[in-house]
Amino acid sequence: MSRLVFSRKPTRFAAARIAGALMPGRSAAVGPLALEGHEELDLPGADWVRLRPRLAGICGSDIALIDGTAAAYFDPLVSYPFTPGHEVVGDVQQSDGSTRRVVLVPVLSCITRGIAPVCEACAVGAIHLCRNVAFGHLEPGLQSGFCASTGGGWSNEMVAHTSQLVDVPDELSDEAAVLIEPTACAVHAAQRYTGAETVIIGAGTLGLLTLAAITLTRDRERSAPLVVTARYPEQKRLAKELGADVVCASDELPRWVRSATKSMVIGDQLTCGAPHVIDCVGSSDSLQQSLQVVAPGGEVQVVGMPSNVSLELTSLWHRETAIRGCYAYTRPDFDTAIEVVRRFDLGRLVSATYSLDDYTHAIAHAASAGRRGAVKIAFDLRPTGRATRSN
Repeated sequence: MSRLVFSRKPTRFAAARIAGALMPGRSAAVGPLALEGHEELDLPGADWVRLRPRLAGICGSDIALIDGTAAAYFDPLVSYPFTPGHEVVGDVQQSDGSTRRVVLVPVLSCITRGIAPVCEACAVGAIHLCRNVAFGHLEPGLQSGFCASTGGGWSNEMVAHTSQLVDVPDELSDEAAVLIEPTACAVHAAQRYTGAETVIIGAGTLGLLTLAAITLTRDRERSAPLVVTARYPEQKRLAKELGADVVCASDELPRWVRSATKSMVIGDQLTCGAPHVIDCVGSSDSLQQSLQVVAPGGEVQVVGMPSNVSLELTSLWHRETAIRGCYAYTRPDFDTAIEVVRRFDLGRLVSATYSLDDYTHAIAHAASAGRRGAVKIAFDLRPTGRATRSN
């Protein structure tokens, strides 16, 4: 048994930043991530169980951390050394000896941290807004996969609180199940969809999943055009298949929004624009373009973990637009996510799986997934070792 461990090693972290700047994902070979032997974690309390991952996805936030491009903001919100991996489908053993296949809700809230009374956010089910991410009987950590006390999915075993477990329907494959957690994030973002003209910037995993979650809503009510930017051919094909009305390259976006909203142009700014822009990239360029095409009084929603950004914000003031973050989910979002995954057969978006000992190739593949015609890359921890490498 083995696990991948991310340690606080400044020299290796610096080497990762240099390698990641040259080629994203290649930093895994030189950075502070290493394959180590299994170390059994203590169960933090009576309501905790051992979870044996079957598949564990590689997320953009994982790559940012490994490449050294994640914002310094997050450093106090993790604890070292930790095992990454928060997109997890795995097995827990029941008292009668049978196993139960579950998906992990990785947020570490007051309940998992043993804090009572719970904070105001957790009291109403808004676990993603928990005030106590660095307190309680666990080490600091926004989520499992960033916390030394819990371990993570990039291992043969981790620990989880029973409140973090969601049963997987029998008809869903492991590949479909490993997409439930990121789809729950997309479902959370899609709740702000109103049916007005909407732009999704980026057609990577999170952009495609957000599109699918919105399409589920659009199928139930009439709505205005939905425009998605995509960089690569496979992303464009999938975006059309998952419900986009218009799929275009980033440099074509202003023209499409101008046509859809009958805008004029002043400099680089549209006079009108889309009331709702969902940025699933989170870079300086994507956010600046979001502000360019959002309507006066509209909203730019940033989904996922953004990188360090630098922005010209004058239009934000002048046009009274807003930038709103979107982090994680609530527990009910997982029920909707299961519906989305089933409806659109999203397990097919798992393009390749790797064994843990092949982690450098896995992370490099995930970092270049779009260019290589892939979507989601995952680690395969199943005993049968069905790891597949493609695209």
